[in-house]
Amino acid sequence: MKTLTGAQMMCEALLAEGVDVMFGYPGGAIMPFYHALPEYPQLRHILVRHEQAAGHAAEGYARTSGKVGVCVATSGPGATNLVTAIADAMMDSVPIVAITGQVVTSLIGKDGFQETDVTGITQPITKHNYLVTDVRDLPRVFKEAFHIARTGRPGPVLIDVAKDVQNARGMFEYPESVDLPGYKPNYEGNRRQIKEAANLLNQAKKPLIMAGHGILLGHASVELREFAEKTGIPVITTLLGISCIPEDHPLSLGMPGMHGWVHVNRAIQECDVLFTIGARFDDRVTGKLDTFARNAKIIHVDIDPAEVGKNVITAVPIVGDAKRVLENLTEIVNANEHSEWLNHIREIQATRSKRQRDPESGMFTPHHVYAEFTQIMQGEFRVCTDVGQHQMWAAQLIEYMKPHTHITSGGLGTMGFALPAAMGVQVACPNEEVWAIAGDGGFQMNLQELATVVQESLPLKICIINNGYLGMVRQWQELFHERRYSATPMWSPDFIKLADAYGIPGLRVERPEDVAEAIHQARATNGPFLIEFVVEREVNVYPMVAPGASISDMFEDPNEVEIEDVVAVK
Repeated sequence: MKTLTGAQMMCEALLAEGVDVMFGYPGGAIMPFYHALPEYPQLRHILVRHEQAAGHAAEGYARTSGKVGVCVATSGPGATNLVTAIADAMMDSVPIVAITGQVVTSLIGKDGFQETDVTGITQPITKHNYLVTDVRDLPRVFKEAFHIARTGRPGPVLIDVAKDVQNARGMFEYPESVDLPGYKPNYEGNRRQIKEAANLLNQAKKPLIMAGHGILLGHASVELREFAEKTGIPVITTLLGISCIPEDHPLSLGMPGMHGWVHVNRAIQECDVLFTIGARFDDRVTGKLDTFARNAKIIHVDIDPAEVGKNVITAVPIVGDAKRVLENLTEIVNANEHSEWLNHIREIQATRSKRQRDPESGMFTPHHVYAEFTQIMQGEFRVCTDVGQHQMWAAQLIEYMKPHTHITSGGLGTMGFALPAAMGVQVACPNEEVWAIAGDGGFQMNLQELATVVQESLPLKICIINNGYLGMVRQWQELFHERRYSATPMWSPDFIKLADAYGIPGLRVERPEDVAEAIHQARATNGPFLIEFVVEREVNVYPMVAPGASISDMFEDPNEVEIEDVVAVK
């Protein structure tokens, strides 16, 4: 045991938890912590330009590294700027610990300068949060916070530390374990229910696996593939489950839901057993709930008992860790193959295949950009997307071959996510190629982080799909609101000049034939690079399920044509 200040205890606790990097922005109430940081050179601090970006960067780091991401902010506006990122982490089950400073204990509740009740604000969007008013509590609180963030269903935990607590001195001894009687996640899964699931799958004629984010969070990609190959069951992946199985695998079908593929949604509606693991039946997947998978008995595996049976009627509920449940299930399920069922789905896919627009039409569409990404990269890069049309095209059209190579904001749908999240991914994977893909709208929400990219020498590649609109909102206005384009046409700065102001080289591309060369030039640049693709303004994301409609009722782009000499996108 040794006598330390509260701020030093916080640093010691971070080291004890294996933290090596954090993303933050200093201010008055967190200043003692920043005063102590230089004494701990093992802790790398990355100075963002906005606290929301700190939270998203911590998310990107966590989702790629498998460790808990850490973000830091001061009280008041610093803490409230973290709220969006914390909510994003909560919706997508990302383990982060947010550390905020608070006014001195004598001013708490008295509306002191920059006081905000951040524990009250974040109570609904954290797994747990703490207000620390006694220096003796710091070691226990940090130990519990990291344990809660990384175990069970991962998620964000907030620690709010009063400024005088950071300055106070006390004896520091970091606990070896936690004592949380009300928090005991179940990892194994009930043996009887696992056996019931195996029996149901053995009898199924048209089974289907729906794999979600839980596969990636549970590091269960290998187990998923082994289970699918033993049983011969086709696999579909939710938006956040993308990359949990190689997309060129014979059993991989693609993404379901609002902007999923016709053959995938039809497979859901025709299957007799739907084995869903690590997914929560989000409305963007199910469409109209009472029409979803009407012919199927549903097996639902999730580590969070609150999700099982919440949205759909479940025949076999299994609460447990995806990796362990798959291991146990693979041991007892029969080896099988479902070639007739798989061929039936592939026949639907062949008539509803992914298509490119005719290059002779003169249109430069995002499809051309994503086709080149797939052809050039061959799955050897990581992608962080923002939210909107470009996000759906990236999910549909880029092929992902390795786990954790597709990072996006799913549940909250946070514009401004891509650039800071990609920074976190690049920090976690310094020797890998990382691309941030954003629309012209979302990019402008956190473009100030270009300064962070340069200051930290991150070799990040940035792709802007610029259609001059808030594209997804415009698409809905076109289809459902009589083409009344209210507040969606968007003026943007000269992104190439903007990048140059930050010292980042860039290119503007306005023709399909120039896409490949631009990507090659970006890849050959030793450092960050920005490409702006100025694409056709009114191109929609298809297929699409109308909001509130059944996933049986998809409509497709009437302007698409099948053409053999276009770059094929699987």
